[in-house]
Amino acid sequence: MKVAVFGGTGFVGSYLIEHLLEQGHHPRLLVRKGSDSKVISSQNCEIINGDINDKNSIKETISGVEAVIYTIGIIREFKSKGVTFENAHFDGAVKCIDAAEEAGVNKFILMSANGVCPDGTGYQKTKWMSEQYLKNTKLNWTIFRPSTIFGDPRGSGRPEFCSQLKKDMIGLPFPAPLFHEGLNPFDAGNFSMSPIHIKDVAKSFISSLNNKKLEKKTIELGGQAFTWKQIIKNIGIASGKNKFMVPAPVFAVKLVANILDRFSWFPVTADQLTMLVEGNTCDSSKFFTENELIPIPFNEENLSYLGKD
Repeated sequence: MKVAVFGGTGFVGSYLIEHLLEQGHHPRLLVRKGSDSKVISSQNCEIINGDINDKNSIKETISGVEAVIYTIGIIREFKSKGVTFENAHFDGAVKCIDAAEEAGVNKFILMSANGVCPDGTGYQKTKWMSEQYLKNTKLNWTIFRPSTIFGDPRGSGRPEFCSQLKKDMIGLPFPAPLFHEGLNPFDAGNFSMSPIHIKDVAKSFISSLNNKKLEKKTIELGGQAFTWKQIIKNIGIASGKNKFMVPAPVFAVKLVANILDRFSWFPVTADQLTMLVEGNTCDSSKFFTENELIPIPFNEENLSYLGKD
């Protein structure tokens, strides 16, 4: 199957390309000029140079394909540079959805995120908006909502949840923060997430290409639930560090983040902290069973790519 991929040079997209090729599919990617070297197995992919803001490049990428996968996403905005959630998550998706519908494409797969909602952070709202737009088309669509994604076994060096935590928290000579809302520290670090391995995300996307049972479905993807405390501990063990942790009131960190999160060197934004303490869990056991997928566990062995310092 010929598949158009938008976001193919990103973390998720690179693993998607790998799995598409393994399954005998033919990826066609929209890639910014000069970024061809970021494409996995570029010699086996068809590359269209262009930008997500260019409708002609989008139409060229989609022309003649049987399916479209949209994974473009950012985790923080830099509005002064024109990097916004609305452009990446919504405007770009709308252009691709419209082009796919006009071209008569059979399948459209959208990467959203667990916890999206119409009244949340900018990240959550724009992801939700693209979902609603897609649902109101005549396309055969599938929407995936992954929880926290971990795993980079081939060491691509692309930004990834656990390697970022190691860099920003575990690797520093300070205690790791156990965030909590309000003034009561006793529940610090007890909010939970359902980490899902990048390979399981890629396999899930590919499995939906020819699966009519997954058409017009929104699917949450997540593994076993872990608290923030457990996540920090597991990353510390995999990194060879017995990390000391201390309670940290999230409102105090947000005050600092509201001032400094416009700078790329500051590790976290106020919105990211809001989403973090909300928790991010889901139960995907039924989906995994029905599609014969065995999720990769979030443990020391599967975090070994972090490396012991």
